[in-house]
Amino acid sequence: MRDHVLLFINGRRHEVRGAAVFAPLSSFLRYELEKTGTKVVCAEGDCGACAVLVGRATADGAIRYEPVTSCIAIVGQFDLAHVVTVEGLRRNGHPHAVPEAIVANHATQCGFCTPGFVVSLCGLLNEHPSPTEGDVRAALIGNLCRCTGYQSIVEAGTRVDHRNLRKLDELYPPPAMLEEMAVRAVDDVRVEDGGRFFFKPATVESAVAFRAQHPGCTILAGGTDVGVQVNKGTREMRDVLLLGALPGLRTIASGEDHLTVGAGATLTDLERATREGYPELYPMLTRHGSPLIRNAGTLAGNVANGSPIGDALPALYVLNAEIELARGATPSPGAPGERRGEGSPLTQRRINIHEFFTGYKRTVMTPEELITAIHIPRLGREEILRVYKVSKRRDLDISSFTAAVWLRRSGETIADVRIAYGGVGPNIVRLPRTEAMLRGQVIGEALFGRAGVVARTEITPISDVRGSTDYRLQLAENILLKFYFDLVSGANSAMVGAGQES
Repeated sequence: MRDHVLLFINGRRHEVRGAAVFAPLSSFLRYELEKTGTKVVCAEGDCGACAVLVGRATADGAIRYEPVTSCIAIVGQFDLAHVVTVEGLRRNGHPHAVPEAIVANHATQCGFCTPGFVVSLCGLLNEHPSPTEGDVRAALIGNLCRCTGYQSIVEAGTRVDHRNLRKLDELYPPPAMLEEMAVRAVDDVRVEDGGRFFFKPATVESAVAFRAQHPGCTILAGGTDVGVQVNKGTREMRDVLLLGALPGLRTIASGEDHLTVGAGATLTDLERATREGYPELYPMLTRHGSPLIRNAGTLAGNVANGSPIGDALPALYVLNAEIELARGATPSPGAPGERRGEGSPLTQRRINIHEFFTGYKRTVMTPEELITAIHIPRLGREEILRVYKVSKRRDLDISSFTAAVWLRRSGETIADVRIAYGGVGPNIVRLPRTEAMLRGQVIGEALFGRAGVVARTEITPISDVRGSTDYRLQLAENILLKFYFDLVSGANSAMVGAGQES
């Protein structure tokens, strides 16, 4: 067992112990290593000024780099990773092509946000050396600028001089780092600081053992929700159990009937997996935060956080997704649905998502349990899914209202239907009366108009900064008409933001 976190920063090896393991990576870079190119503005992961490139070993023996926000992630989350800061893009006195393009295209004014833009652009160009303007705009969704109007930055991204564009593997040859990453990957990591513990398990079994010993611990995967809460003083993080890097939980398995998403798989991983295999979910995932957030956050974290405006939850409700939980095997009577694998020290159970939440951000999980996977049924023949999100901004915004509709048709008749709304109550809300009036009916505009009126009676939205009660009630009615028009036109998932469809 290791007593330190091992990471590489701009190619240099670091062993980190004590309080520094619990600190935001941005703070460690700025105050311990004096890498002040990494800026902090929002401390919420929204503005992108703190972006860094994070390289992790892949199954095929390479290092894959993705940009993430460093202000809401603690140092411990980067064990066995290579972090490249904006300073690390300049090697042996040679400037990098991206900052040169920023200068040449006058793509900076005050300059405070510029390092984050440079990092995000480098991440894009490292994977796609000849991006389109659309590619650049999509990659920069998580980077905000108050000065330039963005056009000059986008132009810089499409005008990079490829003769001076060096890949990260050229700047930092991976063999030596990969060798040590592989050797150390079998270690449990346990760091103590003043009576609190950071634990990174190498197996699910050691994870559930730590969870049983520290039932009040903070469970981290990407930390994109937890990090914000800690930074804003609404949550304390003492003992930490890190699941995000656990190899057994990072997989996404595509079966004939289900898509099984490991608790450590990132939203970016899921986005890639659904682009071809589950196109109904893909548009929702592209609106889930920003690339910087999706590169760290997880679907399991979205579920565990339990927010009634979580973007993914309505779709999971109407698809009857199941949450897989695990804990250490005990001889005492278990919870409903438990099963113990032969010779396994784990006890596992699956809970339908409709039975998972017991109140606002409360679930059926016991203090000893962990989410290990989410099982999402595939659509059958004649089954249709549409997912909707309404937000003030199209991108990088918290939902005002979310909805998902699943429908199975028999010719022009609705054989079955499931509807779930978010942002209209303390939890995601199913609409049983609306569903009942639709079943067995012939699909038609008037029918869905009447269904919208019934839907209004099944929700109790509040007024807040994202919308009034009346606004959400009207959305609850209108979205069913929109579903009808999408259905008859053949449009795929419709995501609404800033008054426009995506």
